[in-house]
Amino acid sequence: MKALILVGGFGTRLRPLTLSVPKPLVEFANKPMILHQIEALKAIGVTEVVLAINYQPELMLNFLKEFEKKLEIKITCSQETEPLGTAGPLALARDKLIDGSGEPFFVLNSDVICEYPLKEMIEFHQSHGGEASIMVTKVDEPSKYGVVVMEETTGKVEKFVEKPKIFVGNKINAGIYLLNPSVLDRIELRPTSIEKEVFPKIAAEQKLYAMVLPGFWMDIGQPKDYITGLRLYLESLRKKSSGKLASGPHIVGNVLVDETAAIGDGCLIGPNVAIGAGCVIESGVRLSRCSVMRGVRIKKHACVSSSILGWHSTVGRWARVENMTILGEDVHVGDEVYTNGGVVLPHKEIKSSILKPEIVM
Repeated sequence: MKALILVGGFGTRLRPLTLSVPKPLVEFANKPMILHQIEALKAIGVTEVVLAINYQPELMLNFLKEFEKKLEIKITCSQETEPLGTAGPLALARDKLIDGSGEPFFVLNSDVICEYPLKEMIEFHQSHGGEASIMVTKVDEPSKYGVVVMEETTGKVEKFVEKPKIFVGNKINAGIYLLNPSVLDRIELRPTSIEKEVFPKIAAEQKLYAMVLPGFWMDIGQPKDYITGLRLYLESLRKKSSGKLASGPHIVGNVLVDETAAIGDGCLIGPNVAIGAGCVIESGVRLSRCSVMRGVRIKKHACVSSSILGWHSTVGRWARVENMTILGEDVHVGDEVYTNGGVVLPHKEIKSSILKPEIVM
């Protein structure tokens, strides 16, 4: 089987992290976002993953070479010269996706994090005999999204309603599809949307089916959702393989710590924290609801909450970093400095407090 991952553009919503690496390579729960998906695809027998990309493909491919060997899966690139939306990239990668076997192929949105029930999706797709299957997830506020209206029993999709003013349903597109090769005949090579142009046509012919995603789902393409996604992911990890989570007197709730990280005495860590490779957490540090990326040093008695600390950054002694502060790569926050929602570009030194959310260039 094959799969296409829609990697897309510049990752502007996740800046300043994406100023250093393409968004799919930003770590989530201590491994690059895209690796969560590639590993899930490999686990159900996908042999080739095509990355649909229009920004820094060399960086992506060079990085993924080692995982290609490790996971024994072929990873190739389909590069757009202009942004082609969510359907155009499928037409562009047509030759890579069609191998004459008639097998369906997966399409995934690279920002989506969930439990990836791909095996169940294959079974669902085979059972209904339609042309395409999409994964949907239930949300509390459907008026913010495009809603998928479907038959509850069969999963047959009736129509799509964009940001409905009155309630028509609470299920939205989760960004994971399983498509027969014939779907490619419906897509022209131009900027086009699979959600707004391709799927409604298939639904009108009664050949589109939706499967409700079990478990959690999050689009982690922006910082607030990234932090929420981390909480949901760690919760799911607790249920499925809690042995991977840290434990001890200084740990509260769900915490993921890389084995190469060093943690000092008297710390209080958690809930909902990921600490990456080579990090040094000195004594008396308090961490909650945050992602600490590779090579970060947090000095004595500092406090970090609801924030993302980019690679090789430093937080000074008695400093406070909170309220969706995002530190880019190699940012140094001084001793006793307070940052309240600062977004700091790479290679900066912060010597005075950031009292209200602002971008530091």
